[in-house]
Amino acid sequence: MQKNDTENKERENGNKKGIKAVIASFAIQLTLGVCYIWSVFQTGVAISVFGGNHAHAGLAFSILLAFLSFFSPVAGKLSAKHGTRKVVFSGGILLGIGFFLASLTTAGNGWLLWLGYGVIGGIGMGLTYSTTIGLAQKWFPNKKGLVTGIIVAGLGLGGVVFTPIIEFSIQHFGGIGYGEFGTFAVLAVVFLAVCSIGSIFLAEPPKIEAKNNKEASKNAASASISNDVSPAEMLKKLSFYLVTFTFLLSVVGGLMMIAFARPIAVARDLEHVATIGVLSIAMANSLGRLFWGAISDKLGRINTVFILLLGSAVLSLLVNVVDGYLIFIVIALIGFLFGGFLSNFPSLTAELFGVKNLATNYGFVLFGFGIGAIAASQIGGHFMNIASEDISLLAPAFIIAAVCALVGFVLIFLLKANLKKTA
Repeated sequence: MQKNDTENKERENGNKKGIKAVIASFAIQLTLGVCYIWSVFQTGVAISVFGGNHAHAGLAFSILLAFLSFFSPVAGKLSAKHGTRKVVFSGGILLGIGFFLASLTTAGNGWLLWLGYGVIGGIGMGLTYSTTIGLAQKWFPNKKGLVTGIIVAGLGLGGVVFTPIIEFSIQHFGGIGYGEFGTFAVLAVVFLAVCSIGSIFLAEPPKIEAKNNKEASKNAASASISNDVSPAEMLKKLSFYLVTFTFLLSVVGGLMMIAFARPIAVARDLEHVATIGVLSIAMANSLGRLFWGAISDKLGRINTVFILLLGSAVLSLLVNVVDGYLIFIVIALIGFLFGGFLSNFPSLTAELFGVKNLATNYGFVLFGFGIGAIAASQIGGHFMNIASEDISLLAPAFIIAAVCALVGFVLIFLLKANLKKTA
């Protein structure tokens, strides 16, 4: 009797720590959401640093996402060895350093923006992003979709919270073309504070909780064909490459819109309400992560990704068709579906390859996201430069995004067939 009371008390304390870890992860992801409103910085940086070249300015955004992706596997290994708390704390320090360096950028040293915001900031985000997701899924493996959706919803919601703050800060520090750099310095302090304080609450699941979670994971509705696959084993599986390339193709349209939502609105003579474009994609991105994460617990990850890919293909084509304020609806819907990708691929990775090595395994899957980020910013930036006088010339960029989504649909179909074959 006494033993049962002790176990119940330990389980209750463990659940409280798990909830605190999820809340802290949400807060950290909220600040990381700043990267998803790059379009607020895009125009001013392009004008003041790169002579109006949108592709060069957008490269900062794609470098950040690429290094986020490339360093996530490293973060997974470090968290397994040293604990999530120390890794996230280190990530916050790097983010602070990176954004401070970005604040020193001038017209003659655009490379400093790529180094600070892109490389160092990307490494910092790589150390914090997938590690917090992996920790939460260890605490609540039977609710992967919902918990992951909650955490990464913070990433999208960060855009909603920070957009008006950043716009005010830009104006305060001198307006477009000047205020972006003072704002980077302010954000450096924010990253340091939130990641340092948040990391305190990132406790690892105790052994008793790990046993219960293992049992819960067995009972969870899952398409899992393997439990706790090591990174080396995962890299030998066809399913890894199908998932990673699908991820790469699925995010192209969403990342284009995130980077260029504001410039697109300005080019359509909607400059007076261009901020709505940024807010709409940020808010819809956040809601989509939560909504599609919860839906996938019922429909299954693969079926949900099918829906997201088809929807993305259609909406990418609509960007070239709609006029006036309707563009904001399309922008929001693209963000809504894009958020679904970011909440489903971590859960899909966990189901295919297990929870134990998720931070590392998902880091490898994120390579697809990083490559997609570079492709999206360069394709979008190239056509944005061409379309500076005629917005209709931007059409090929989103046609490419639609084709990518359709190819991704084919790959996820092959993944489903491969899973049935190996089951």
